[in-house]
Amino acid sequence: SVSTSIRVCLIFIMIFALRILGLMLIMPVAALYVPNYTGYQPAFLGWVLGIYGFMQALCQLPLGILSDRIGRKSVILLGLALLVLGSLIAYEATSIYGLIMGRAVQGMGAIGSTIMAGLADQTSPQNRTMVMGALGACIGLSFLGSLLFGPLIAQWAGMSGIFLLVAGIGV
Repeated sequence: SVSTSIRVCLIFIMIFALRILGLMLIMPVAALYVPNYTGYQPAFLGWVLGIYGFMQALCQLPLGILSDRIGRKSVILLGLALLVLGSLIAYEATSIYGLIMGRAVQGMGAIGSTIMAGLADQTSPQNRTMVMGALGACIGLSFLGSLLFGPLIAQWAGMSGIFLLVAGIGV
């Protein structure tokens, strides 16, 4: 039915937007907090920020293909579980290597292609452009929210607090 399709699309968009918000919260504060980790050297800041995207690039296609075989919901749950696990690893990290490992595991939960495929499955061709536009708008708002709230959360709870929040969002 139409109402079920709308509800499913809103859930997909919410998962995607909250995941982006959670992952981007560290962007505006990483340069201030990452140097406090044991073993830090300046090049590691790039690793902390970039390993997530690199793992996304490696895992996006295989997880998308897997979602065609075992279902969208299963892959989305797997991706969210990896996000939570990676966030908890980063939360517990005291060394730069633990932080990088946590970010890598977060990135392995590459569910963007699965969510977009799920959205395409749930929408008619006439409404697909509008739904994808809504997804794009929510991604933009999530990014804006991360720039506004990342520094506030980090000031209150540190960067590890951001990772704990991301784990909570993932759950």
